[in-house]
Amino acid sequence: MKNTIKQLSDTKVQVTITVDAAALADAEKVALKKLSRDVKVPGFRAGKVPAEVAAKHVNQEALQQQLLDDAISKAVAETFISNDIKAIDRPQVEVKKYVPGDTLEFTAEVEVLPEIKLGDYKKLSATHEKPKVTKKEVDELIDRMRQNFADKKEVERAVKNGDEVVIDFVGKKDDVAFDGGTATDYTLGIGSAQFIPGFEEAIIGHKIGETFDVELAFPKEYHAAELAGQPVTFTVTLKKVLESALPELNDEFAAKTGPFTSMDDLRADIEKELSTQKERETLDKYKDALITELIQKSTVTVPDVLVEEQMRSIEQDFQQNLMYRGLTLDAYIESQGFKDIETWREKEVKPTALKRVQAGLVLSEVTKAENISVTDAEVDEHVEVHKQQYAKNPEALEQFKSPEVRRDIANHYLSEKTIDRLIALNSKK
Repeated sequence: MKNTIKQLSDTKVQVTITVDAAALADAEKVALKKLSRDVKVPGFRAGKVPAEVAAKHVNQEALQQQLLDDAISKAVAETFISNDIKAIDRPQVEVKKYVPGDTLEFTAEVEVLPEIKLGDYKKLSATHEKPKVTKKEVDELIDRMRQNFADKKEVERAVKNGDEVVIDFVGKKDDVAFDGGTATDYTLGIGSAQFIPGFEEAIIGHKIGETFDVELAFPKEYHAAELAGQPVTFTVTLKKVLESALPELNDEFAAKTGPFTSMDDLRADIEKELSTQKERETLDKYKDALITELIQKSTVTVPDVLVEEQMRSIEQDFQQNLMYRGLTLDAYIESQGFKDIETWREKEVKPTALKRVQAGLVLSEVTKAENISVTDAEVDEHVEVHKQQYAKNPEALEQFKSPEVRRDIANHYLSEKTIDRLIALNSKK
């Protein structure tokens, strides 16, 4: 078997392969063995027809096709392995010459992993910000908890800031009611900033039973493109006013919120939780900054097929998340002001997919450079952690038996170990 390799681009090669008569004869034996399983010959049981007998009864066109398929598959596999061609997609095969029993020549064009010039991953300048929890942040969270424990009672006076009201409203643009702008018996906290600016403020001073118009303009950056920056009128009917009696901030209040004996215990717990949350957020930002910088310092040519595959994955996950929120992709695209789905893919999905692929490629190089690996025991441990999360979902648990799922978990953990190594190598001593 002979072959020549032509580099078409940084991410694509074309291999020309010539298969000789001996290899074709071997391929014919394999093809006959496969086809003989379905050949029916008097005197022989199904699937037990000898190859030499089957050769006289099989469809010759089917035999030649099977022979070609087997010969090409074997030749491609051997050529790719011997020449260390890292194919990332199914090759496009074109037969150039075929003389039965004598010779076969074909080309196989395929996308390959590019050569990556890895930047100095041990000298990255990204820094890890140390999270700080301020007294103001703790106070704000305690205030929200205080609101949740407030006693509410109906009052007959005019609405004041901090009250809770029950209203009916109809929103109209150009005298036509718009989607999402109508509600009945809607409970609204005045000062909660649930509505667009000006709406809650306009209710202050009104009394139960009043019906009044609130003229506003939606913010220019509003998510619904057809309403962004547009003037509208809300007709509001005030049905109830509830005054909140906030509990005192004392040890009794702390005990109501959880297993605390004092306000000091409550404040300490809140500070700890906020610190943990901020640490997680800042660590994620640091990891992203390290990877982004490494991508910038490296030379990474990205195969189109990997970007397209990642785009499909992102779009599928995004649509599923929208579905859980009761939204459709079309509604989202319209709300964000994209012209159509293709514009959304090009401007929002593709950049994310490109960075993910670049990150995967450079991290893979770091993994090799640092000889990082995962053991079967480590994978088993992570599989068990995932299974515990789906303990009440038999269908999900069944998926963990799949080699593909196990491989995905292993790859994810390998990536995590590599990122941890990056952090360790770039920690300022």
